[in-house]
Amino acid sequence: MKTLNDFNFEGKKALIRVDFNVPLNDKFEVTDATRIVSAKPTIIKILEDGGSCILMSHLGRPKGAQDEFSLRHIVPKVEDILGVEVKFASNCIGQEAEEAAQNLKPGEILLLENLRFHSEETGGDVEFSKQLASLGDFYVNDAFGTAHRAHASTTIIAQFFPESKCFGFLMEKEIDSIDKVLNNSEKPVLAVLGGAKVSSKITIIENILDKVDHLIVGGGMTYTFVKAQGGSIGDSICEDDKQELALDILKQAKAKGVEVHLPVDVIAANDFANNAETQIVDVDKIPDGWQGLDAGPKTLENFDKVVNQCKTILWNGPLGVFEMENFAKGTISLGNSIAEATKNGAFSLVGGGDSVAAVKQFGFEDKVSYVSTGGGAMLESLEGKTLPGIAAILE
Repeated sequence: MKTLNDFNFEGKKALIRVDFNVPLNDKFEVTDATRIVSAKPTIIKILEDGGSCILMSHLGRPKGAQDEFSLRHIVPKVEDILGVEVKFASNCIGQEAEEAAQNLKPGEILLLENLRFHSEETGGDVEFSKQLASLGDFYVNDAFGTAHRAHASTTIIAQFFPESKCFGFLMEKEIDSIDKVLNNSEKPVLAVLGGAKVSSKITIIENILDKVDHLIVGGGMTYTFVKAQGGSIGDSICEDDKQELALDILKQAKAKGVEVHLPVDVIAANDFANNAETQIVDVDKIPDGWQGLDAGPKTLENFDKVVNQCKTILWNGPLGVFEMENFAKGTISLGNSIAEATKNGAFSLVGGGDSVAAVKQFGFEDKVSYVSTGGGAMLESLEGKTLPGIAAILE
């Protein structure tokens, strides 16, 4: 796997696919700059070698050229984080982009306008990819968040750089972290899968059962497993058509010697609201009119023991409705357990939208080994799929 450190960029124009799809407020200010910060080491390495950087990214899901999705809004933030002036081209292809790229000197940065202003980007159009490729003489993919899509700038473009392409530092970290969990893990290995639906996690579960020693199931998924085993779950969320599947997972896990840990008690509420009445009940004895919204105290004690005996930990999905303060305790407690295990030498990888949001919200970002920047890409990697954006660099 060739990475940035295998090349010297002196005098080279590096065309870098970054993931600057960042959230903006109504004043078009960046509210979470994690993705920009994550790309910084790659950009700085190229500049310090004596090269220049042409950055390309998408922002949102525009229908054609819509000003609210213009990347020019983020230029001040990018300059602020990189500490370098950033030039901007109001198109990513065509005369303006070509002239701006041509005039770029070593040590300079050019940011191209939103790739998705052109439908050819998501269509994976070869001619569009060729036009983008003509702007630089080296291609770097550092956008893990889009690596699962075969778009022009993430995959198709790579063919125009047969010898001059590599992963950026962020992509390298992401690939290494997932590899560490799936293929090079120190045992015992634990996967914590939360979230609402079994159906959205089934391929992950099937792929990781051969690789883990312990599986913690939490969040809304719990109730499908509990009901399948004959428990009473009241009005809790449940995928009735996935009960057979839940039983099959338990059977597969048993056959492979994987210990599955389900909640034993929950915080049940009489309404899906932060100020609802609550009671702690056994997970399989939730009364009618009540629904489980968070893991209970006995469960958290059990989970803490499991977490702290493991050396490799994957966390994907919260244990409760953490967006509501009164049902966030389970997720916070799990975060504390994983932070403790990490401090004691375990490798912990957090990935997937909601768990990343929880980790940021509750300040665990620096207390785990790695927080993945790509939701969908991370999940597809865990499902065992080869991501097109990764395959294109390795070809």
